[in-house]
Order: sequence, then C-alpha cells, then structure tokens
Amino acid sequence: MASCRVDNLEASGVLQVSVNKKIVADLVGNGIEFVTTVPCKQLAGVIDEIDRSDSIYHIPSNKEDEGMGLCAGAFMGGKRSAIIMQNTAIGVTINTLVTLIQYYHIPLPMLISYRGELGEPVACQTEMAVHTKALLAQLNIPTYHFHAAADVEELDAILKYCFMSKKPVAILTDASFWKGA
Repeated sequence: MASCRVDNLEASGVLQVSVNKKIVADLVGNGIEFVTTVPCKQLAGVIDEIDRSDSIYHIPSNKEDEGMGLCAGAFMGGKRSAIIMQNTAIGVTINTLVTLIQYYHIPLPMLISYRGELGEPVACQTEMAVHTKALLAQLNIPTYHFHAAADVEELDAILKYCFMSKKPVAILTDASFWKGA
C-alpha cells in the first residue's frame, strides 16, 4: 500500500495526510464498516478521512459512552466497528466498557487522542492524562501508545489482535504523534 506508507517527510501536513490514510486503510483492511467519533482537534484529520471513505459508515456521537453503545449495536448486527475519541472521557465510559463491551466480548478498537501529555496546548487536559493508563489497566484493556508517526505501522496487527481476542483495545495517540495536524 505505497500511497499510505509513512515516510519521514519534512513538509508540514504531508506526513499527517499519510498517517490519516494509513489509519483508514487499516480499518477498512480489517473489515471495519462502522465508525463513530467524538470531535477532537487532534483527530480532525482522521475523522475527515473516514468521512471520505466509501467503505465506512460514519456516525458522529455526542458522548463516548453513547458511541460505544452504537458500536455494540453495529457488532450485534454483524458489523465490525471502532470508536475514535479523546482520553478525557474514559471516566464516563467505564460502565459501558465493563457491562456492555467486555461482558459481551465485543471487539472494539478505540483510537484515542491522549490529551494532556507533553506538547498539550490546553492546560485543563493534563489531569485526565494522569489517570488514563491506570484506568485502562484496571479494566484489563490492552493499551498501545503511539508517540511517533512510524508507530502507525503497528495498527494493522493491533486490529487483528482485537478481533481475534474479542476484546476492546486502546490505541493512545499523543500530541507528538499528531504533530503538524
């Protein structure tokens, strides 16, 4: 998939476009037909790319737990799904993750902007960053942290693992990963 390869490009924005296309190509390549998203400035490029995809049905959600319910419904209707969200709402999703997603063994890839880490421009985002990984660990959710654009090369294997194991997985993408967005 040469057009989606992530190169070390210097031109501002060119690398980001490649990362966004690679993410969507991996979602489609793993049979994901339904994606719900909650708005986030860091995730805007990948959300736009999902909107352009003819292979993915995209429904924006008002809240992350609502989005998880939509993904569960899509799964029960025979569709592979994913959610794209911010880490700042992990707290409000705990009940849905445990009593719906985990209880019914729903494989749910969660592409999560990891707000509050190094490079975060919004001060109030830092508090949830302190708790995000601990909450995911407490829920026994496999968690992967993308720091550099080249980390996107792991996404295909992570998605395959998610569907094979029938578990939710969290892919945290920090400001360094989205640099230049």
